[in-house]
Amino acid sequence: MRILVILLLMIVQPMYAQIRIVVYAPKLLMPNKPLYMASNLNKWNPKDEKYILKKISGDTYFIDLPDTLKSFEYKFTQGSWNTVEATATGALLSNRIFVKQSTNDKSIEAKIEGWENRIKYWFKISKLPENTPEDASIYVAGNFNNWLEHDENYKLEKQYDGSFDIKIFTEIKELEYKFNRGDWTTVESWKSGKARPNRKTQLESLDVNHPLEIEIDNWEDLASTFNYYSIFDLLLLFAAFQGILLSIVIPSIQDFNKEANRWLVLLIGFVSLMMFVRVISNYRDVANAIPKLLLIPNFILFTYPPLFYLYIQKLLFQKAINLKDSIRHFVPFFIQVLAFLPYFLLESKKFQLKVVNEELDLMITYGVTSSLAFVFNIYYWSLSKQTINIYKESYINQTAYHQNIQYLSTALIIQSICIVLGGFTGVLFAIHYFGNLQIPEITSKSIDLIWLVFSMIGYILGYFAIHQPEIFKLKKEEVKETLTMENVTVFEEKNLISAEPVKVTISDENLENQKKLLIDFFETEKPYINPNLTLNELASNLKIPTHLLSKTINDGFGKNFFDFVNFYRVDEFKRRVNSPKYNNYTLLGIAFDVGFNSKTAFNRAFKKITNQTPSEFYQSSKN
Repeated sequence: MRILVILLLMIVQPMYAQIRIVVYAPKLLMPNKPLYMASNLNKWNPKDEKYILKKISGDTYFIDLPDTLKSFEYKFTQGSWNTVEATATGALLSNRIFVKQSTNDKSIEAKIEGWENRIKYWFKISKLPENTPEDASIYVAGNFNNWLEHDENYKLEKQYDGSFDIKIFTEIKELEYKFNRGDWTTVESWKSGKARPNRKTQLESLDVNHPLEIEIDNWEDLASTFNYYSIFDLLLLFAAFQGILLSIVIPSIQDFNKEANRWLVLLIGFVSLMMFVRVISNYRDVANAIPKLLLIPNFILFTYPPLFYLYIQKLLFQKAINLKDSIRHFVPFFIQVLAFLPYFLLESKKFQLKVVNEELDLMITYGVTSSLAFVFNIYYWSLSKQTINIYKESYINQTAYHQNIQYLSTALIIQSICIVLGGFTGVLFAIHYFGNLQIPEITSKSIDLIWLVFSMIGYILGYFAIHQPEIFKLKKEEVKETLTMENVTVFEEKNLISAEPVKVTISDENLENQKKLLIDFFETEKPYINPNLTLNELASNLKIPTHLLSKTINDGFGKNFFDFVNFYRVDEFKRRVNSPKYNNYTLLGIAFDVGFNSKTAFNRAFKKITNQTPSEFYQSSKN
């Protein structure tokens, strides 16, 4: 039959002043795609619409060329040089050559024996979003076609079962690609509608006999606003607004330690702003209009740790922080700004492509800065932890009232969780970018979780700053009696961490005299009833040096100042519980009356001294 068709074409052809090429192509690479002729006549364009072959019947095609041509070289393709004819074994085929020998030389018969051996990627979209238009055309764009989004050669074919599939022939061993419906505004996305990274498929993961099944979660242009924002986004947005509100409220409702509050407002305000930018920078319209906003939230990596450290320095020790000291904390931040500066200066579209394509230079910048930030955060976490521990040691030797600084430790616990999650995310990123496992969604969720956990710090700091402003009353001069804190600077942590108590010596005879003086004063004057009693105040009343009083309590009674005073408070509490005069008082009322300033401090001190709870003691005393 094929021979009859070709003979018929040969008979009819002389009637026309044309050269006719009849081609037999029994096995097209892509049966539903056109066959083209590329030649020196069209500058070897493999997909020239003027050189499409027409189908006669079955596997036979033809093309007519002007009779005036004397010679030309040519080859047959299916739209690109990745789909070009070859020998039967797939080897490279030399150009076909036509040289006109006579005026009657107008017919050429050709047969395509095979196609050049190229890697075949076979994709099948088995599931589309429910909101996909019925008449939608699905395209794939990637590094195999210069990311051309509306390339008819890479339009997927709809199958009888409703799926779409395509075969891509290329020499590329790792394919990067995305699916779209004709342009980049209709590109696939995560379920939330957020932009997803490029898909990647490596040669090693292919099964040439079966397609790689793919599910498309959503389309960027069809994601509703509500679906676009995940629960993580909404919680983070709420935390950001709450933090901004706290930044406004804190200075207006309490006056104590204003300097520390300024640092707290700066800390919470900056963190809230970064959380807000984090959410809106992922919003599709904002990301398209201002893509470089994506860089801004990264600045929190080198700003939060020193801000928190300076805040607790000012809060706990009322330390003077000058501009020179504070700037030295933020040198890594300025270096990070310089590292990101080339991307801020880059044209927006080019930067967007770098993000979407996860280009190596941008990924290296992210990776290096994040790795350094990981170490930086651990370092400042350690400094902050040691600062809080030193304060705990100092106030139990200087004050006799309970101070709830546990919330600062809670903030450090949250920060440590974020650091651990950050390390885990770094491992995921390395696996995703440099390994064979494609886990971009898990990495994205891990980053979301870090931000969500981190957002809790603002709530904790803000709540206690508003509700318990009175808990920090230890003055700097009181600390100096125990610790050499007066010259602590940002990078002089050795003065903070290695500070030791002032060494005092006292003879046994003097120690006994001081003990008697102290006992007599406590039994007669009952200074412990003052809930705000400090070592300085007691030393002033006794008219003895503070360091000598501290030595007497520590060596003479084997207690710190906090426990020494609480011992007398507990003893006074027990006496009053058994006194008819206090029958109408509650246990907590009596506790406050003898000098305790909180229920927590009372219960803890009573249990420590008597090995009983106040209720247990009360029941046993009444039996």
